[in-house]
Amino acid sequence: MKVENMTSSKGNKVANQFIITAENGQYFQSYKSIIAFWPNHSRPQGMADGSHRTKTFYEIMGNKSLKDCGLDNYPEIYLDETYWDYSKTTGKYRNIFLGENKAETQKKIDSGEYILTDLN
Repeated sequence: MKVENMTSSKGNKVANQFIITAENGQYFQSYKSIIAFWPNHSRPQGMADGSHRTKTFYEIMGNKSLKDCGLDNYPEIYLDETYWDYSKTTGKYRNIFLGENKAETQKKIDSGEYILTDLN
């Protein structure tokens, strides 16, 4: 398991916002709460850098659309039912992790594309 701080737009490490890379996928943690989980089995093939570390969703997506990144369907994403929208700061970094804004996330929750569950 590997824990890394997320980075700001200026390249600085952000306190209390983490990407956790585990054998089963990647987690976004804000403070002490797991906010989102992206399982490995739903990741597009070939999404690893030269160090064999699987890229995070936000590293893959950046400001690109799904088509620009070669994704036909949105990957399976789990969000914590209690904490996914806990605070402004959590929301900011959740949006970066997912590569979208809150309205897009809410739409995917409402449509069932994203799964709300207890991650904590």
